[in-house]
Amino acid sequence: MTIVLVTGPSRSGKSEWAEQLAAKLATDGRQVVYVATAQVNAADAEWSDRIAQHQQRRPADWQLQEVPVALVEAIAQANPTDCLLIDSLGTWLANLLEQDAEQWATTEQALLRSLSVTTATVIMVAEETGWGVVPAYELGRRFRDRLGALSRAVGQVADDVYLVTGGYALNLSALGQLV
Repeated sequence: MTIVLVTGPSRSGKSEWAEQLAAKLATDGRQVVYVATAQVNAADAEWSDRIAQHQQRRPADWQLQEVPVALVEAIAQANPTDCLLIDSLGTWLANLLEQDAEQWATTEQALLRSLSVTTATVIMVAEETGWGVVPAYELGRRFRDRLGALSRAVGQVADDVYLVTGGYALNLSALGQLV
């Protein structure tokens, strides 16, 4: 089992980097299972275009699971020969943002437990949202704070953490120190 976190700002190349990592593992006999957390919204053409871009990049032999909420269950059902590519933690969190603090704490702990016991390789993509201004509304601050805390918690259990920005991937596990 290997856990990898790929994080970075919007349009930085983090999904492409995660896909490259998964493709390398596929050559080692692992089955890549792309776990898409986005929910299709036919009324949002721009969102549909983003989803289509991701779909077009994926190799035809990768399996697809659309998992907007049941991420813990998807991880629990993975096989030892699977490489789960989860894109993305931020979208998954947004789908659960209405949970109160207690519910979210339970959900977050369940995710971390599932990562600690899985026999699959897991590559998770997460957005960096805390480098900008503090959102002016409570729901935006909740999203930013929860995603930052979740990314940090996943990073602490990950074997490798990559920061992708400006089209470059940096292995923070090799360059940095856990705080």
